[in-house]
Amino acid sequence: MENERLRKQIDFILEADKEKNILRQTHLTGNGRRENDAEHAWHMAIMIYLLKEYANEEFDMAKAMLMALIHDIVEIDAGDTYAFDAKGLETQDAREAKAARRLFGMLPEDQGEELKSLFEEYEANETPEARFVRVMDNFQPLLLNHSNNGRDWKEHGIGKSQVINRHIKTKSGSDVIWECSEKIIEDNVRKGNLKDE
Repeated sequence: MENERLRKQIDFILEADKEKNILRQTHLTGNGRRENDAEHAWHMAIMIYLLKEYANEEFDMAKAMLMALIHDIVEIDAGDTYAFDAKGLETQDAREAKAARRLFGMLPEDQGEELKSLFEEYEANETPEARFVRVMDNFQPLLLNHSNNGRDWKEHGIGKSQVINRHIKTKSGSDVIWECSEKIIEDNVRKGNLKDE
């Protein structure tokens, strides 16, 4: 292809398609199959629009939606690390940083730097956009687990404190969604879907 910039963009587009093959632990609503990373990101982007009024701070919705769409693309190389896998979490940052260099390095430099910067901003969790995207990243699987009667939590023997610790950053992005999350967690403890420690 004569247009080098377009060739790099197309190469990245085809590489990004592999995100559809990265399966998460969470199952789709109605006890369906396991969701993939691309579906998770798409669902988060829709949620950002629908739930924007509950953010603690004003934020750039387009930026947040793009951040959501690319935040897990590194898992093409790094693999999905289950939120409650303590051993996997020990190496997650290093695996994902290496993946970010390779994947975003495929793009023309300006676009690669922009997406890599968005990924790093999300990881740092210091901007209004990153905080609200983190809320959606936590709330989306919580909703799916709740809709599936705690299937994934029960299969992995997950306890209330583990889920609370996972969702603690939600409060910095949305007080309203944090309160809703607490109610969902308590409901699942009552139902026996989460161990009460």
